[in-house]
Amino acid sequence: MEVVNARHAPKRKRDYDAGGIGDDAFLAPQPPHAASNDHGVDLSLLEAVEKSQSAVEVLDQKTLKKLVLSFERRLKDNIEARLKYPDQPEKFADSEIELHEEIQKLKILAGGPELYPELVNLNAIPSILGLLTHDNTDIAIDVVGLLQDLTDEDVLEDNDEPALVLVDALIENNVLELLVQNLLRLSETDPDEMAAVYNTLATIENLIEVKPAVAEMVCERTKLLRWLLGKIKVREFDGNKQYASEILAILLQNSTGNQKRLGQINGVDVVLQAVAMYKSRDPKTPDEEEMVENLFDCLCCLLMPLENKERFVKAEGVELMIIIMNQKKFCYGSAIRALDFAMTSYPPACERFVDVMGLKTAFPAFMGKIPINKKNKKKSYKEELEERLVSLIASLFGGILRGSRRERLLSKFVENECEKIDRLMELYVRYSDRVKAETERMNQLELDDLEMDEDEKYNRRLESGLYTLQLIAVVLGHLWTSEHARMRARIELLLKQNKLTKNDVKAILQEYHDNIGELDGPEEKERAQAKIQKFISAF
Repeated sequence: MEVVNARHAPKRKRDYDAGGIGDDAFLAPQPPHAASNDHGVDLSLLEAVEKSQSAVEVLDQKTLKKLVLSFERRLKDNIEARLKYPDQPEKFADSEIELHEEIQKLKILAGGPELYPELVNLNAIPSILGLLTHDNTDIAIDVVGLLQDLTDEDVLEDNDEPALVLVDALIENNVLELLVQNLLRLSETDPDEMAAVYNTLATIENLIEVKPAVAEMVCERTKLLRWLLGKIKVREFDGNKQYASEILAILLQNSTGNQKRLGQINGVDVVLQAVAMYKSRDPKTPDEEEMVENLFDCLCCLLMPLENKERFVKAEGVELMIIIMNQKKFCYGSAIRALDFAMTSYPPACERFVDVMGLKTAFPAFMGKIPINKKNKKKSYKEELEERLVSLIASLFGGILRGSRRERLLSKFVENECEKIDRLMELYVRYSDRVKAETERMNQLELDDLEMDEDEKYNRRLESGLYTLQLIAVVLGHLWTSEHARMRARIELLLKQNKLTKNDVKAILQEYHDNIGELDGPEEKERAQAKIQKFISAF
């Protein structure tokens, strides 16, 4: 089982589309009939262009100081007006409109990210962020929009240092806490606030892009994880639910801390409920399909810490995945992937899988009987599923060592004239050929003076299929050491038919043995190596 694929990078450009509300919905309508001259030129438009050109200034430090000074002045006016007339909104309404206009003007700074360090030096960041708690939600929404613009990945591209200066200053001034605090008061029944929810999530994603440590910071310091769980629980689909699922997957992807945090707040159960909505129906649109895949990414990330595997089994996650497989809908392959994560190095999940008739569901897929739909027509999808199923079967053998469950597992490889062993050897030959081809390709590169160290060579061979080949050899080892005469005879016959010997399998196992790492500690490494050595000796 490999780590969850980083499906979220590179980040895609998105148009806001939650509940059918696009960017255009927020634009002022154009007048139906604008005046024009005899040549068909819109005079009012021409006048507006001339005015805007005369107002454009070069974006430099001088302009920046003027913008900040003007913003600070309008902010001061608004604070004073609100303090002076707290119960008379009409008395501070004008100052609020002027403040809104000043925030909009600051958006021009996104055109000059090299000026961000000067913006920080002018001490404007605390004033800007302070407005996220403004009593007028519209002002807070303006600031969210400004932050999204300033941190947009297209703006920050090739401006790594200024970007980091800005992001560090934002974090130092509690941007994460303030953004999430504001998020909690937004209502998605209001179109503007719905857009602000989306922009808040986009800003958080932008901050993580610049400074990956933000992924853990935002979960440590705020209630964002709880908000995201609440969002994915909602039955109705919209753009914000999709984006929430994506942000959740990003937060979980490379953070054991976040995986454990989410598990502690009932996250495994909530994600299972979210995917259960699709156990017997397909998503209706490509965006909804992407959301479902994001949810399964979240589930697979959650299943990496041991305590969450336990929660998954208790919440009947194994049963749900088998139901999803039996329904043969869109989530079929994703359910296999989740089971692979759940059963890796966790015997209780393997035992539950056998007890709830999982073998009956998994082995037809292992034999290549995969339901056909638009998602799995691609060759790469089928290959990924093959690799997952090999990993799942290897986990079963590793997790079920004795008793009636072990007998049921072994019997699968004897039934129907040992067809599962035939399939196993078919995969062994195919993956072996792929690894040999990659090894030859690398040798050719070395002849062309492109040197690679041994680690890089080994990793490239793993990517080309060596890891799956090693797992197939491990399964063959389990079958061989069962000392079942019929299985042994079948393996020897198939090796001979493919011009292979037991030494070929031993060589694969030996390389696997020699490269077992200490990720789970020295004791676990020693135990795993002893098991592989037993297979090598038996062969």
